[in-house]
Amino acid sequence: MPIVYITRRESFSAAHRLHAPALSDEENQRIFGKCNHIHGHGHNYDVEVTVKGMVDPLTGMVMNITDLKIAMKDVLKDLDHRHLDMDVLYFKTRPSTAENIAIYIWEMLEPRIPAQAHLHEVRVEETRNNTAIYRGEHQL
Repeated sequence: MPIVYITRRESFSAAHRLHAPALSDEENQRIFGKCNHIHGHGHNYDVEVTVKGMVDPLTGMVMNITDLKIAMKDVLKDLDHRHLDMDVLYFKTRPSTAENIAIYIWEMLEPRIPAQAHLHEVRVEETRNNTAIYRGEHQL
């Protein structure tokens, strides 16, 4: 059976401050520069989620794209119009980088994907120039 990949794109807006709690203020400033500003800054994030699986011969789908849309919106509503570091518990202990946002979305979304499909990739575009991709891998 052929494997097909389907992708859904959504967006959210959020503020954050790049700051690692385990580092000193001086180290944070050196590493993150202007993105470490005490009051933070914001982005309009674009998120693409790709799911893979075999095409169901009855429905012609890997999974219902409307179900993927609903699952994504449900996960992203907890990030949208929030200050990630202050409002999302996950980011209280780790920097709210695009990389960590991609991991967070994966972890929240994976249990919502039906058994016949598999989460393949979460792509977070922070700006036109900065993108993080996570595929559920844990070691190189």
